Amino acid sequence: MTENVRIDKYLWSVRLFKTRTLAAEACEKHRVLLNDAAVKPSRTVRANDRLTVKKPPSVYTYLVKALIDNRQPASKVNDYITDTTPQEEIEKSRMARMTAFVQRDRGAGRPTKKERRVVEALMNDSSFSK
Repeated sequence: MTENVRIDKYLWSVRLFKTRTLAAEACEKHRVLLNDAAVKPSRTVRANDRLTVKKPPSVYTYLVKALIDNRQPASKVNDYITDTTPQEEIEKSRMARMTAFVQRDRGAGRPTKKERRVVEALMNDSSFSK
């Protein structure tokens, strides 16, 4: 356990981002909020802080239980962070994954320009926008 942990390192340690660089970029783009305030990657995290991570189309919220500065196995992540994301946000993410997948027959090759435009038109449909 440590006393001071950078937020980008913490987000990477608890597996919210695949790399520390991605965590730092999210902080720079104001997609990570610490107690409802935008933070720089160098900001330190403390126990009982509230994290908000924006990963479109959903906004995830977490409560920091304990600090850690090295990457943890997925089975131990729950010892350090609690997911407090509302069920509606989780549903948004699940629906986006379901609608974003386009089935292509095996051996069909790459889509033609016309097929690609049809798929893009479906993806940009205003009924499901970010």
